[in-house]
Amino acid sequence: MGPTAQERTLWCVSVRRTFYSCQVELAMDTIGGKWAVVILGYLKERPRRYGELRRLVPQITEKMLTQRLRELEAARLIERTVHDAAVRTVTYRLIDPGLQPVLQALYDWGGTLAARDGIDIGPPREEPAESRRSDPVG
Repeated sequence: MGPTAQERTLWCVSVRRTFYSCQVELAMDTIGGKWAVVILGYLKERPRRYGELRRLVPQITEKMLTQRLRELEAARLIERTVHDAAVRTVTYRLIDPGLQPVLQALYDWGGTLAARDGIDIGPPREEPAESRRSDPVG
């Protein structure tokens, strides 16, 4: 039997190269996966539960969200906390303080681009169920 998804994720992070020709290359290798920066952007604001993240990014599949959260946790950028109560909940929070200004700069730049290009930015729009598709590549 092959490795589990979590073992594959941890392997990908643990085999990060030991030499990069540029700091940006290392940064992008760490947070460059599809949806990773969007997830981090929401976690910049405050800790979030899985369901909140799922609602905030309706275009992401559950499989992809779980995978990205595991990768970000393995990279020590976020922390996953399990709260045992009558209903078990899981909370994710940003733990790398160096990401706060980077994410804020991306947020500000995105606002500038939106204003320049006449693009609306607002709360996620719920897609009709039949128009959602699962990402087979994941």
